[in-house]
Amino acid sequence: MDLTAILVQYCFVTQKHSSIEYRFGKAIRRRRRELDLSQEELAEKSGLHRNYISGIENGERNPSLKNIVKLAAALEISVSDFFINYGIEVKSESETNS
Repeated sequence: MDLTAILVQYCFVTQKHSSIEYRFGKAIRRRRRELDLSQEELAEKSGLHRNYISGIENGERNPSLKNIVKLAAALEISVSDFFINYGIEVKSESETNS
């Protein structure tokens, strides 16, 4: 692999790991594990499909506000507490464009 390919891969991974989808997914996984729930159990409690839960946890899905509310209820936490207590910061547009 040449240096350019390595840099492109690094930028892709770095950008992905800083995205709100990635951070949200990691927080969902963390809370689910704290409650000792499987993805299947969380899916059943939230009324969402297990594959959709997996996609969220992997930062591949961008859930709607309705689905965020369903997930928070299933994870026994308010949406506001979830965002505050699990470090899901929403960066300002100027931060994301720099």
